[in-house]
Amino acid sequence: MPEIVTAAMLVIGDEILSGRTKDKNIGHLADIMTAIGIDLKEVRIVPDEEDEIVAAVNAVRARYTYVFTTGGIGPTHDDITADSIAKALGVPCEYDAKAYALLEASYAGRGIEFTEARKRMARMPRGADHIDNPVSVAPGFRIGNVHVMAGVPSIFQAMLDSVVPTLKAGTKMLSATVHCPVGEGLIGGPLADIQKAHPDTIIGSYPKYGDGKFWTELVVRARSEEALEAARRDVETMVAGIAKAG
Repeated sequence: MPEIVTAAMLVIGDEILSGRTKDKNIGHLADIMTAIGIDLKEVRIVPDEEDEIVAAVNAVRARYTYVFTTGGIGPTHDDITADSIAKALGVPCEYDAKAYALLEASYAGRGIEFTEARKRMARMPRGADHIDNPVSVAPGFRIGNVHVMAGVPSIFQAMLDSVVPTLKAGTKMLSATVHCPVGEGLIGGPLADIQKAHPDTIIGSYPKYGDGKFWTELVVRARSEEALEAARRDVETMVAGIAKAG
């Protein structure tokens, strides 16, 4: 049987919800997860509110293999992700000695004061492991199945690169695309019947419009070549029949 590994993402920050900052991390995570055979099943955007973060973390960490969070681990007062994750997992949030030393040395090397605000970036839940940050030193962390990373896209991507080798990959999803020259209204019923006949596949219908005409892109996805091809043939037969009748 194909091994199914799942993930969820929490994007944390009032700036995302207000529209002031445009998220660039969801698409990147989705691309990477798909490439290694992990199904990204859910994405939530939550505000900088402890109770909301705690509730979201506890909901998704119990449901999916992995959880990835972005945002809220910086030096300012509204960066509360570390505290919220600690509360969700029932452990103290405290200064991590290794993270503290890394940051202290980094600021000293640049001749910059290691202020109380900057020290906040060394705080993480007790028992957490570091996620390396080759861009700006301040580490993310993992605890249980929760991976906590920065919101700045370049730092998030660098952190994710170090996380990927530690993840259990699932069976990759295969896909095939079938062009359908008519709109969804004509194929809804037959397509539903095909999906029912091929429960080991996922069949998506994506309406398109161009040159004054509607058409549909049908995408069949499956974890086995046999299942994929069987469903694809039925979809192609349906499309051919509709085109002939039209």
